[in-house]
Amino acid sequence: MADDELPKPEPKEIDEKLSIQLRHLLEDATLKGKPYGEEKCDNCLYYSEVDQKISYCWHPKLRILVGAEWWCQWWEKIEE
Repeated sequence: MADDELPKPEPKEIDEKLSIQLRHLLEDATLKGKPYGEEKCDNCLYYSEVDQKISYCWHPKLRILVGAEWWCQWWEKIEE
């Protein structure tokens, strides 16, 4: 099948549902795309892979992929 025969992509019902859910999550989470001083996702307890630019946040109220330079109000220092 040639590339020009592929159907034009269109959002599905699930995409619209997830978009609304994530928008509400963003509003509730005070999730920002930039650090808050020295606090950022890649030095937070809940950031799964600190050596990756994008990783999974396992905080119970988020549980989504986030960027290393992002920040939210649930940031917590990594225990040493």
